[in-house]
Amino acid sequence: MLKLIKIFLWGLVISFLGSLPLGTLNVAAMQIGIYEGVRNAMYFSFGSLLVEMLYVRISLIGINWLQKQQRLLKIMQWVTFGIIVLLAFGSFYAAIKTGKSPHNLNASPYENITISRFLLGAFGCAINPIVIIFWFGWSTVLFTKKILEPVNSFYNFYIVGIGLGALAGNCVFIFGGKFLVEKISNSQQYLNWVVGSIFALTAVIQLIKNLRNKPIGQTMGEVIKKDAQLIHEKQHL
Repeated sequence: MLKLIKIFLWGLVISFLGSLPLGTLNVAAMQIGIYEGVRNAMYFSFGSLLVEMLYVRISLIGINWLQKQQRLLKIMQWVTFGIIVLLAFGSFYAAIKTGKSPHNLNASPYENITISRFLLGAFGCAINPIVIIFWFGWSTVLFTKKILEPVNSFYNFYIVGIGLGALAGNCVFIFGGKFLVEKISNSQQYLNWVVGSIFALTAVIQLIKNLRNKPIGQTMGEVIKKDAQLIHEKQHL
């Protein structure tokens, strides 16, 4: 039982810390929380973390297959780039709109996106290949250190920890963003400019990555494949 608690805590801590750096999903959750309320932001987070947990589960049982899907990952990279560009434009538009009408504090960058926030979060996470690569790497490390074992109970505790860690990380942005908006005058307009700039910079970085010819996660994939083979052999001893 102690081993299960240990892998649960590892998943929770890694996921929480991994959610803290500024990224597309946590910044989007923050914006939704500010303009549309905590409930919609939580729906967005639940959709995002559900897909993330699903990706981790798939990666644990299908590492070799996923590593071969370079074309699919490339397509996902370009879709991600397009989404980030749209988010950047949406944030800049909201900043300009709020600036022209200071009393209009409901100029949400997502006002023209009518799908449920749960599905929006799920889709945003689903087309983000970084999630797959991130958990490939950490799962490999935990397998190598014998902290994570190829047993369903370990997988389940690990994934639950990941989900709770991601939720806690998003809550930092959701509630932190609302706190800043309430404390700082005209903060929504400034925040939109900052967030738009973050998305624009992220889009540039994503574009550079997309234009590189090196296959996604090539080096990490070789390590993962080797470790997966060792685990498979261990199971059949």
